Amino acid sequence: MVKIVPVEPEKPKAPIRKVTNLNDIKLPEGYKPSPAEEYMNPMHLAYFRNMLESKRQQLIGDSQGTIEHLRTETRDVGDEAERASRESDNILELRTRDRFRKLISKIDQALKSIDEGTYGYCEETGEPISLKRLEARPIATLSVEAQERHERMERTRRDEGAD
Repeated sequence: MVKIVPVEPEKPKAPIRKVTNLNDIKLPEGYKPSPAEEYMNPMHLAYFRNMLESKRQQLIGDSQGTIEHLRTETRDVGDEAERASRESDNILELRTRDRFRKLISKIDQALKSIDEGTYGYCEETGEPISLKRLEARPIATLSVEAQERHERMERTRRDEGAD
């Protein structure tokens, strides 16, 4: 008996664009990418690179502040309630720091996709991700439609597993 295994269709690839040196691009004061411009032109890429690098630096600074706070915190607390409260606060800070670490990793991936010329295109469909979505979430790798489809599939799997 021959077992037939369904084959998923190959995902469309985003067009790879040759990226110019984005460091040479000076963005006008208050520049925002516009849908009227060519999608992911060098100005768009420089804008999103600046946004991502700025967010990355902010997260690194916040993480270093957390580390410094934990390092300098007084550990010898006599009151049990105070010690429990501090431990709870420390756990929350470490969770936040872990979220920052994961977000920095996603920012690094987005910066790499800018360098590779694939930034702004849906990983699933190869279609452009809307500028509004990238403004709100510059690390987005899926279009709104693909993200909604992905979330529906996850909910379905989760609901099936709960039965």
